[in-house]
Amino acid sequence: MIWLLRMKRWVQHPPSPARIRLVFGVVAVCVVLVLIERYVGWPDWLSVNERSRRLPKF
Repeated sequence: MIWLLRMKRWVQHPPSPARIRLVFGVVAVCVVLVLIERYVGWPDWLSVNERSRRLPKF
């Protein structure tokens, strides 16, 4: 129900063109990052080193 009220508010008071460009820009950056990660791969320097499953002995 809340989403219907939000849609009504957007129809009555549409966002500015600058806000629309901002939203599309953020979505475009996210899509580009997903495509790079999918086709190029995740860089090793961003990965966390695998930890040993055994607990260290003190």
